[in-house]
Order: sequence, then C-alpha cells, then structure tokens
Amino acid sequence: MLVLAGGYMVAEILGGLLTNSLALLADAGHMFSDVAALGLSLFALWISERPPTSQRTFGYYRSEILAALINGAALIAVSVYIFVEAYGRLHHPPEVMGAAMMWIAVGGLAVNVLGLWILRAGYHENLNVRGAWLHVMTDALGSVGAIVAGGLIWSLGWNWVDPAISALIGLLVIYSAWRLVMESATVLMEGAPRGIDVDEIRETILTTPGVLGVHDLHVWTITSGLDSLSAHVVADEDTESRSDLLRRLRQAIHERFGIDHLTIQIEPADFDERPTLV
Repeated sequence: MLVLAGGYMVAEILGGLLTNSLALLADAGHMFSDVAALGLSLFALWISERPPTSQRTFGYYRSEILAALINGAALIAVSVYIFVEAYGRLHHPPEVMGAAMMWIAVGGLAVNVLGLWILRAGYHENLNVRGAWLHVMTDALGSVGAIVAGGLIWSLGWNWVDPAISALIGLLVIYSAWRLVMESATVLMEGAPRGIDVDEIRETILTTPGVLGVHDLHVWTITSGLDSLSAHVVADEDTESRSDLLRRLRQAIHERFGIDHLTIQIEPADFDERPTLV
C-alpha cells in the first residue's frame, strides 16, 4: 500500500501541474499524509526491533512519535499553502482541464479503495494499521471531491469549483495533521493515554484486598500501543504474601485497562521513602 500510495501521489502532483488543478495538488498533499502514516508504521516495526542500550533504556520506541510530530507539522504547512493558493484562485479562477483532472482523481480513488481493502485485516488488531486506514479513508473522500470538481468544470465550466474543493481538502488534511500533532505532543509530554482514566486505575488498586493506599501513580505512553504504569502501593501489614498481592494487582490492571508494562512497588504502612543521611 505504501508503494501504491507513493506512486499515485507523484502521479497526482504531475497531473495537477499539467491540468492546472489545485484540487489535484491538494489531494496529492493529502495522499502524502497516507504515505507518511504507512511509512511510520513500517518504520516503527523496524526501529522497535533494535534492543535497548545503557543510554536508551526504553530502546528506540519514541522515534515513531518524533517522526509523527514532524510529519504533522509539515502537513499543517502544506495546508496553509493550499489555503493561500485557493484564496488567490477564487478571485481569479484559471482555466482547468476538467476532464483530465476528473480521470486522474478517479485513479486516485481506485488506489484508495484498494488500500482500504488491503489494510482491513489489521484494522481491529493494530493501532498503527487503524491510523493508516483512517488516513486512506479520508484521502478517498478527497478524491471524491476532486472528481466532483473535475466533472463540474468539464460540464459547466465552473473553474471556481477547483479552489473551493481544494480548500475543503485542505481542511481534511489539517484535521488529520492537527490530531497527529496533538497525540504526538501528549505522548512526548507523558500525558495519560487516551481512553484510560487514571482515577479509575487508582480506585481499582485501592479496592484490591490488602491495599491501604497508593501514591506516585503514573500512567503514560511509550509509543503507539505500548502504555506503561508505575505506582507505590501501601500494603496492609496483615497481608500474608506480597507476591500474591502483586499478582492480583497486575491481573486486575491488565484485565480492566489492558496495561502490561507495570512497575509496582509494595511498601509497608510505616515505610519512609526519604533517604537516610549518614
């Protein structure tokens, strides 16, 4: 799918330049987001295989997030360029080869439909694949817009439709890019993962038999699909086995929130964390 999207992105850029269609160029910019999303998925697979080092104890997982942030910023810049060009063309619409524009957009739609079919198998199992699938679906809507614009220009001579549709496609691009930037920033700022309520996790820990309290509870995302949790749990002195308590905590958090990367420190009630000065 990466090869298909990349190849047709180049075709749409050339087609947009040849037909003088900003809508095709805008759709090519949106297809670039598909290429970037698919490339990031492959890059994440490759980079995650590199082992951790003494300097990078979590390995290279965050490289995907950094790449996503750069990709989102670049897409926002592309969208701004599209809006500026569309504004100028709305005042002075140039001649556009509507028929050629429409057929090139039809080819783009065919590539997107094929991509949706290719990626459908991993939609529910893999977060990266789901994100790529959503990118392709949004781009398919952009291709439909370019087809409509080409048809109206070809049949009615409405050249103003080209910049109008391109502005709409630009909105789709900036919507996807903004979400990408915000999600990347949340991960880099080590915010709580989307869909996980930290207060619910705290309540789950506190209602586990043998637990008196919990503090220093942190939940964050290392990379897409890999969430982590650390906490200090105060145990009841009557708890017979700390290992059994730890096992119950891990099982409860895993079953309810799907978090597997856990670091839980079990402490007695009179434990003082302050270092002893000698």
